[in-house]
Amino acid sequence: MNLVTFTSNGVQHWGVTVPGGVLALSAEFPQWPTLREVIAAGAVPEVLAAGQGRMASHAEGSFTYDIPIPQPEKIICVGVNFPDRNAEYKDGQDAPPNMSLFPRFARSFTGHGQPLKRPPESPQLDYEGEIAVIIGTGGRRIPEAEALNHIAALTLCNEGTIRDWVRHAKFNVTQGKNWDGSGAIGPWAVPFTDPAQILDVQLETRVNGELRQSDRSGRMLFPVARQIAYISTFTTLVPGDIIVTGTPTGAGARFDPPIWLKPGDVVEVTAEGIGTLTNGVVDE
Repeated sequence: MNLVTFTSNGVQHWGVTVPGGVLALSAEFPQWPTLREVIAAGAVPEVLAAGQGRMASHAEGSFTYDIPIPQPEKIICVGVNFPDRNAEYKDGQDAPPNMSLFPRFARSFTGHGQPLKRPPESPQLDYEGEIAVIIGTGGRRIPEAEALNHIAALTLCNEGTIRDWVRHAKFNVTQGKNWDGSGAIGPWAVPFTDPAQILDVQLETRVNGELRQSDRSGRMLFPVARQIAYISTFTTLVPGDIIVTGTPTGAGARFDPPIWLKPGDVVEVTAEGIGTLTNGVVDE
């Protein structure tokens, strides 16, 4: 049973996944408007218990998936976090001692089953399959040895990027990473109960059924615990914050010639124990 945010008939709900669809629970817990407040209250076990053994309130196909945390305070992405990704840059430099980070805005993501949008300003829409962690217990200067205790749930991310726009300035990639609806998060949030859920899991991305990215989280240059510790050094993490943990080699930009996403393509991001995030592509 996983946590889910979804929309039906123009109304957004949160609840849990059950056989055949989802069970809306938001009306039963009005004190928590979104899953962000559920997580902040430490109420995930209570919510899961409320859904135990119950039927779907909304059958699959009668609703649309939204990103699990609709308005997180922060979405922080980790760049170049797999060994082969560092080599892709062909700059002769070893992996850096500290991680590369950049922010994304919630508006730049859509939910599972919704199309990624290719803007008219550029055809260079690219995919990046990643595992994302949702912070449960906030904190500042979190010790690395305790960092995994601060995770509430795991989800998946297609960290869609407009490649030529990451080169519009000298020092940052923000422009290319924040086009409305260019990426996706979902389908749901898997409650985090065991470090094994993140330490060494297979992560894969397929485009139109073709395997493009494949690696294991255990090969990350900066493991998730290190990410949480490092990020919380300079900013206070709060419940519902999302850390997008890095993508393996194999994005479209690294082909010769590059292979950009185009309308009609279907991208699937899969990770063991989390599920599959699927999105088509349309022109904005």
